[in-house]
Amino acid sequence: MKGVFIEYPKCSTCRNAKKWLDNNNIEYTDRNIVEETPTYEELKDWIERSNKKIKSFFNTSGLVYRSLNLKEKLPKMLDDEKIRLLSRNGMLIKRPLFICDDEILIGFKQDEWNAVLGK
Repeated sequence: MKGVFIEYPKCSTCRNAKKWLDNNNIEYTDRNIVEETPTYEELKDWIERSNKKIKSFFNTSGLVYRSLNLKEKLPKMLDDEKIRLLSRNGMLIKRPLFICDDEILIGFKQDEWNAVLGK
């Protein structure tokens, strides 16, 4: 299995996830979420394939999320607006993301990654 690992290199959770991938010999292409922010089309596809709510793709503990007061605004926004917002600023996206053929992992929870990636 080879996937795309989308991270913010300064994020300790991302570093832990990357170490886990390396230790488990899982191949991936590394992508910086700020330098190469996921596009609207990518996010729309991943959200649909993940069967998770759009809100789970938001970095709700991040400074940008809080500074934009998104806790109050998101419930009033259309899904299309939410996806466009995510595609404009990588720091709004929960990280890391691991994208492979049949799975979309959001954030790093080792038990979930073990179960999904078969290690």
